[in-house]
Order: sequence, then structure tokens, then C-alpha cells
Amino acid sequence: MEFLTRTGKKLPQSILDSAEAAKRDPVNRREFLALASAFGATTATAYAMIGMAPPAQAAAHKEGGTVRMQMEVRALKDPRTYDWSQIANFSRGWLEYLAIWENDGTFTPALLESWEINDNATEYLLNVRQGVKWNNGEDFTAQDVARNIERWCDKSLEGNSMAGRFATLIDEESGKAIEGAIEVVDDHTVKLSLPRPDITLVPGMADYPAAIVPEGFDADTMLDNPVGTGAYLPESLEVGVKGVLVKNPDHTWWGTEVYGGPYIDRLEYIDYGTDPSAFVAAAEAEEIDATYSIEGEYIDIFGTLDGWNENSIATAATIVIRPNQLADVDGMKPYEDERVRRAITMAVDNEVLLELGYAGRGLVAENHHVGPMHPEYAELPARTVDPEAARALMEEAGMADFEHELFSIDDAWRKDTTDAVAAQLRDAGIKVKRTILPGSTFWNDWTKYPFSSTNWNARPLGVQIWALAYRSGEAWNEFGWSNPDFDALLEKALATANVDERRKLMEEGEAMIQNAGVTIQPYWRSLYNHTRQGLVGAEHHIGFEYHPARMAWTE
Repeated sequence: MEFLTRTGKKLPQSILDSAEAAKRDPVNRREFLALASAFGATTATAYAMIGMAPPAQAAAHKEGGTVRMQMEVRALKDPRTYDWSQIANFSRGWLEYLAIWENDGTFTPALLESWEINDNATEYLLNVRQGVKWNNGEDFTAQDVARNIERWCDKSLEGNSMAGRFATLIDEESGKAIEGAIEVVDDHTVKLSLPRPDITLVPGMADYPAAIVPEGFDADTMLDNPVGTGAYLPESLEVGVKGVLVKNPDHTWWGTEVYGGPYIDRLEYIDYGTDPSAFVAAAEAEEIDATYSIEGEYIDIFGTLDGWNENSIATAATIVIRPNQLADVDGMKPYEDERVRRAITMAVDNEVLLELGYAGRGLVAENHHVGPMHPEYAELPARTVDPEAARALMEEAGMADFEHELFSIDDAWRKDTTDAVAAQLRDAGIKVKRTILPGSTFWNDWTKYPFSSTNWNARPLGVQIWALAYRSGEAWNEFGWSNPDFDALLEKALATANVDERRKLMEEGEAMIQNAGVTIQPYWRSLYNHTRQGLVGAEHHIGFEYHPARMAWTE
């Protein structure tokens, strides 16, 4: 049987080889589906390649109604600088994406109808969906797609993490897109010509900071002038309180004919702070119909409520507890010294962090931010936890009497995990002061704390994580790590489509991160949320995304 892309092109041999491996190894199936669909295979084709049927469709959807979801409500800003999924969940009502990452690992075309990638991933042909209009009545065209990709490639914008996702297209001298790399072939076709292979561009297009904005977009007026392609409009946004989206009656949404919907008339995101007990109280008082995400003991508490469904998914979402190698503390840079960083990681048992921080609901990780759910993961020898050696290493660095200040947000699992790190460091004779901050304070400067914890969303490919957070100089490199050898290895890995070949490179990179004590990255999270019976389309997403056009009541 011949397996083809959406446009009839034969899939690369490396993808066909990966399919055989995925048939034998269920752990890698989601990641194979991600890779196959990133190269242009339909969902049905990707499943057929591993001998499975695609997921069944949900029950019949009703028109109308309101959904009330518990979620932190954050201020809007330029999507390229989004650093929190909740921001995107609100603007997703009217600002849409070229592709959507699904829970099964596949990528669904959205504002793109399809795409083609050549065998060595140096040329992308993006086929723009025809018939799409902006809600101001103008046509959505290839020029809009090209303009947004050019915006993503602008390194001059502080906090633009999309530049990390599209670094292959950026000229190092200008900090802008390489001249001629983004070509508008016609009104519905964009061609990307890369100077070197990169397999991650489609997954990058589906990430939450990749919202497609109109010509003349101004982040300061995006609420007052909400031009977009989506089916909803913002009715109100009160940061920390509530954000409301309402169906746009004057806009014919492209997705109705393609995927169905929109169904609900109104979506209310209601902010109850970070205390999960408030979420439970809201559910008991019938003030909400869905939760954004639930952790720890509150998963079980929600399970006792009548009329609620539990939704869970295993993911590559995680937490890092990292020393910032660039941070200045009282005139010194304590974490610039590799011995200090290695001592911190040697003193901490990740199994203990999973149990105390997340009630064991996940998988133990290995301090390098790539896991068995990633297709290119390579298992390293088991880490040795050695508090005595950690203390000796800290003494060797002349830091035995130094008191480390460890910061975290004040909510449950992140606080609990960070508390467990501090306790183990103290047990090893390393002095630690804990500082716990409210989210409104913590997230203002999350990349700059000398020593702190941060949660990270899942990404389909391990190389995506590294390109976003571990490559020198990236906006989300909160570790302050810069290693030219690692950067060179990552460039090779990004250019390697064959999973087995990429895994060899990843093994070397994993060891670099682990041996340099870059971070404690202790576990991979299973994610949970709860929805009221009769509500569909609001189940927990692998990347914390919620799509208002997919939500519906069935009863």
C-alpha cells in the first residue's frame, strides 16, 4: 500500500520506517502520528500506517448555550510574546492558527488546507485554505501567512519566542527573515526555502504563540479592534476576574463547512485564583461547567462530585527547577560554576519529587527535558543520587556556607515540588531559603530569578523543547546556559528527519544537559480536568489549549 500526503506526494522513507517502529512500540505511537502529520499525512493515513483506526467522533452537538470555564484570566499582548496558554485560550476566539496539535499527536490543518515538505525538510509548500475571510470582510490570503511568518522571524522584539521556533529562517546578521526564504507563489501558496533542514516548523506553527494576526495588527488595540478569522469576538476582559467570548453573528466562519461548529453562543473564562479549593466550591455551587486543569488531591475530590466527568491525558508537560547561570547574587554569579549546579542535581531524588510534588501521577524524568513520549528519546544510564558527594562538591566550589534562595509560585503542585527540592538540599547540608510568590508577581520576571521553578507545556518533539529553552540566547532560555557544542549538535538534530539517526544525536545532547547540571527536570505530568456531564470539546488538551468553536452541549 502506498501512503501519500494530503496533496498526493509520497511520504519520505524515514516516515515509513518510523511507522514500522511505532507498530512495535505503543509508547511511540503518538509521536509517530505527530511526525507523519507534520510531513503532510492526513490523520486517517497516519493511523492506517500503524494499522489503527482514527478516534471515533463525539456525540451529536446542540446549537447554543453558554460554557463557563475556570481559568486564570491574563492580560493580552502581542501573540509572539505569549508565555502562558491562558492568554491564547482567550484570543483563540478570533485569532486562529495555521494548524492545530491534537491529543492523539496529529496536526489538523486549520488556516492552512495542507502542506508539503521535501524529503530532507529544506522546502515547505504551504497551501492556504481558500474561502477564508477576516471578520472585517477581507480575504485571507498567502500574503497574510507570509507576513506572519516574517513577524515570527523578528528577533528585535523582546520576548518573541517564535523566533526560536523559526530560527532556521532567520539571518544572523539582520535578526530578520532571510531574504527570499519566504516566497508568495500565488494568493493561496507560500513556499519556504530553508538554508538547512528543519523538521519542526509545522509543530511550531501549531504552538500557542503562533496566532495569526491581520495586517496592521496592534497589540494595544487588539481588544478594541478584534480583527481575526475566528468565530467569536471578545465581549469583555477583566484581568484576574473574567474574560467573555461571544459568537460573532456577522461573520461566516470557514470551519463550519470543514469541521462543524461553532456551537455555543458564549464562553466565559472565570478566574478563581490559584487555590484549587475555590474551583471545587465553584463546581459545587454550579458556577462553572469545566476546569482548566486540576492537580494533586483535588483530582480525587472532583471525582466525588455528582454530574462531573474526569478527563486525563499522559503528556510531556513538566516542571524545571533551575539555577540561572547568568544571575547576579550579591555581586557574584553562583550558578555559573558547574560544580554548584551539579551538586544541586546530585542531592535531589526525582522519584521523591514526583511522589511529594505530584502524588505519583506521572513518569520520572532524567534532568534533560526529553522523555519516552518523544520519538527521538534515548535512555541514559540511571542517575545516582548522592547527598554526601553533592555536599563535597559544593565545598570544593567554596559555596558550603552560601544560602540559596529558591523561588516558586504559590499554587499546589509547583509549590509542593519546589518544597521537596529545598528539603532534599537541606538534608544534604546545602542551605536553602524558600521564597513563595503569588502568580501575579512571579510571572512578571519568570526567566530572571537566580534559582526557581517553572512549569513547561508539552511539545511534540524533543528538539522543539531544546530549541525553545536550551539554545544560546533564546527568549525562553531561563537557564542562562550557553554551550556552542550543544547548539551545533541541536542544529544537526533539527536537520535530521530519520528518527533513529536523530536519537543518536539526542543521546549526546541529553548527556550534555544532564552532566552540566543545567536543571532538575524531575517528572512528566499526566494532566487532568473535569467537565460537567453533557459538555464536549472542553476535555484537557495535551498543550493546555481550549477551542471555543469545538465546545458544545449534547444534552
